[in-house]
Amino acid sequence: MSIGLRRPWDAVDFGELARLFPPPPEYFERAWFASPEEIDRVKLSRARHRADTAGRVPFIRRLWDAAGFDPRDLRDVVDLDRVPTYTVDDLRRSVEEHPPYGDYQGVSVDDARSEPLRIHLSGGTTGEPRPTLYTQWDRGVSGVLNARGMYLQGLRPGDVVINSWAYGLHNGAFSFDETLQRWLNCVVITAGAASGAHKVVELARRFRAVAVLTTGDYLLRIAEEAEAMGLDLRRDLSIRVLATNVGQEERLEELFGVTALATYGFHEVGTVAVECPQQEGLHIFEDAFHVRVVDVDTGEQLPDGETGALVVTEYCKTGSPQFGYNIMDLSFLYPRERCACGSWLRRMGRFAGRGDTMVKLRGVNVWPEGIGRVATSVPGTVPDYFVRAVTVDGRDELIVAVASDADAGDHADIARTVEERLRDQLGVRIGVEVVAPGSLDRVTGLDRATGQDRAKARRFADERPPPADPRRGS
Repeated sequence: MSIGLRRPWDAVDFGELARLFPPPPEYFERAWFASPEEIDRVKLSRARHRADTAGRVPFIRRLWDAAGFDPRDLRDVVDLDRVPTYTVDDLRRSVEEHPPYGDYQGVSVDDARSEPLRIHLSGGTTGEPRPTLYTQWDRGVSGVLNARGMYLQGLRPGDVVINSWAYGLHNGAFSFDETLQRWLNCVVITAGAASGAHKVVELARRFRAVAVLTTGDYLLRIAEEAEAMGLDLRRDLSIRVLATNVGQEERLEELFGVTALATYGFHEVGTVAVECPQQEGLHIFEDAFHVRVVDVDTGEQLPDGETGALVVTEYCKTGSPQFGYNIMDLSFLYPRERCACGSWLRRMGRFAGRGDTMVKLRGVNVWPEGIGRVATSVPGTVPDYFVRAVTVDGRDELIVAVASDADAGDHADIARTVEERLRDQLGVRIGVEVVAPGSLDRVTGLDRATGQDRAKARRFADERPPPADPRRGS
């Protein structure tokens, strides 16, 4: 007996989805070169429609009412900069107060009777994992956006690709599989992270894979394993694309002789922006997103060129809305101008760290991720580090532990070099400890067998005593 069940092809008109959000290569034949006027026209129309649906979600409605925001006032693209913002802390409170899904979802599990749904969760490294419900439309749009990024990075139909991202609660590995098969016509070998570096090397060599999708750290581990097997990375393997390999880009380019084009995105929406071969900023997919940058502390809008927290508004989904989401990732915006590649799309800088781990050290704002990048750029170090904020004799200090595979007798010289480079580039003195590879696994959560952690590597701990409560007497 029929119960109104709809399969994916009933729930979504995929032809219409591809018309509204062109996949590659079509996207790069026309929409990529749209004029500023056309970009803004599409953006405003879609944002106003999405605001109408997002405003029906209790979490968003409550936020807007408290801020006195009326979505009907969106009359120009500049009005999108007035959309009230929220952070992951607000989402966590929503889950606590309205378990188990929170009240920020645009659909409920009951809707699965009429449309296929998926649920994925954040890593939960700072609290309970955060659920997101995805509609069939959301999965399709996310796949298209991911495909655009991978296509510009170099993947093409018919390519054999190994997906070695860790499968778990997070969206990434599943989303990449869907993208490769459904929107790029690539042939996917789903290895996951549990296969081990040796197995991945064997698969890459046997099936002539052009890319291995995984973290930058783990791809370095795979490269080390290949060399230990007596293989020449460029002669014996067919890797010609660095796709989704976040981190260690310079080392990977040197090893494989391939340019690494950056992408930016997050698990709720997929790929937001991608770097073109000019490598002068990441082009934002403005048919799906509006991006602004605000001050980490005050939330005030920052001018182009100044680094702050990214606020992302999507107008491409039908499920859980991300409308004014201050994701606390750090970057900056370029002015609207035509790139040498021909595109007028707004550009943003590469990911520059997290705003919620910022430490003010003797008047200078410092981010652990920036410390790690500098420390691991010194010869003799390996890409593994951990930063601690401590108090010594009443004075705040930062100490970075960086791993090195050099002889122990060389560690003191490496520490001095790292300390000097940090002082030169960041303008403050930061303590340095050099440790053996693997020594930091317990605090970072990294899995030495795969190069991947259970969710995201932990790179920072604040060990300073909490400030005294001003409401209590001495």
